[in-house]
Amino acid sequence: MPHHKVSKRLRSNSRRMRKGMTEAELKLWNELRAGRLEGLQFRRQMPIDRYIADFACPTHKLIIEVDGSQHGERLAEDAGRTTRLAALGWTVVRFWNDDVLRDIDAVCTHILRTIGEHES
Repeated sequence: MPHHKVSKRLRSNSRRMRKGMTEAELKLWNELRAGRLEGLQFRRQMPIDRYIADFACPTHKLIIEVDGSQHGERLAEDAGRTTRLAALGWTVVRFWNDDVLRDIDAVCTHILRTIGEHES
């Protein structure tokens, strides 16, 4: 996968976001990190284009976003972001914080199912 130049501002924001992850992001990261989910390699707070993806699996071009209640007010903005990332070949899957906190197994199953569907 080719690397693209990332602005200093975006890189700085990405580092800051890694240090300030939400409870839901931390819970999901503990399931994804170090290949714990079926050996898949994820990166957290990964800059892609002009955005920072909560979690990304570059091998499968899959982005996982964990959204809090503020995203209920940003539906159009999130849709534009998803469209832009899809145009770059990425699949974006979104989960609400509550889904991650209440049923992490279902979230992980959905992630694996999504990857399986895109490999077929």
